Amino acid sequence: MKQLLEVLGFLAVVQGVAGLVSEFSDWNWGVVQRIGLLDGYEVYGSIALLVLGVALFAVAESQGQRSG
Repeated sequence: MKQLLEVLGFLAVVQGVAGLVSEFSDWNWGVVQRIGLLDGYEVYGSIALLVLGVALFAVAESQGQRSG
């Protein structure tokens, strides 16, 4: 379970960074840019993904301490 949470956290952080980079540069990649629901709110969606990724890492760390 810890590894799954770490992988999901890593993907969320990568997609959050990709969304912010896409918003402030000419690159056009990342999942945030592809979601029509977030049109006009890409920065907020990217920040939310970064926060989610950090939270997933924290949960994964607490799972590791509990079982070990």
